[in-house]
Amino acid sequence: MGSLLKRIGNYLSLVKFSHTIFAMPFALLGFFTAINTGNNAFTWRLFILVLLCMVFARNSAMGFNRYADHKFDRLNPRTSSREIPSGIISPVSALIFVIVNSILFIISASLINRLTMFLSPLALFIILGYSMTKRFTSVSHMFLGLALSLAPVGAYIAVTGKFATVPVLYSLIVLFWVGGFDIIYSLQDSEFDSNNRLFSIPVKLGLKQALIISAFLHLLAVLSAIISGFTAHAGLLYWIGTVIFTLMLIYEHIILKPGDTSSILKAFGTINSYAGVSFCAFAIADLYIHLSL
Repeated sequence: MGSLLKRIGNYLSLVKFSHTIFAMPFALLGFFTAINTGNNAFTWRLFILVLLCMVFARNSAMGFNRYADHKFDRLNPRTSSREIPSGIISPVSALIFVIVNSILFIISASLINRLTMFLSPLALFIILGYSMTKRFTSVSHMFLGLALSLAPVGAYIAVTGKFATVPVLYSLIVLFWVGGFDIIYSLQDSEFDSNNRLFSIPVKLGLKQALIISAFLHLLAVLSAIISGFTAHAGLLYWIGTVIFTLMLIYEHIILKPGDTSSILKAFGTINSYAGVSFCAFAIADLYIHLSL
């Protein structure tokens, strides 16, 4: 039993399961937006299937990222202790993990409705494809943003079987927000990436310009949140969440010191996790309070 739990822990560490907190709140926002604005009934079956899709999709994406990058990870002092380069999990085992989770994602999506079934291979292509983009483009950060931005739209479609404006606007928030903080995260590896012909905004433009672009993307994320609020006729709680989200992004850029790994990790992980959860929690609460008045 102890050995099994250790293996499970290794795979959870492989995919950084704790980072699910970036996309999951927006998936829940898309889900409850559909429930509360489209006269759709809540069912535990559908809710669990949406959660399973999120978990399986992210496991596939992160597992493939670790598999695709394991040779680079072995060369990079910052990542050499990860599960594959350190020998805890073999590349073949990681690939099998990706394949299994990809199949489970498609099965889960197919059990929801016809549109999610048809869109699931495309979604899988996008979330897996991100891992290859830094080999040929400096805007790979936006591909990560695109991959995570599928969460609110996908959850909305799971409930309604159709697209709508508001969840698409929520996806824009995720696109710009994630693109911005992934630039911050990549600051740690700018020298390594440059030496190994990997592309990123910091490599192409330098650290100072990269931070300016990151701040601009976060400005676009805030503007998208504001437009979303007006489009959805949101109430007070939504706007409180938007203010908190904005202040946290401002604080993130205030504390950043490009050469200081601790400030980068705090800005990337801690602050952004609070920012996303706070915004979505207030937005979901607003759905139940404002729309019931």
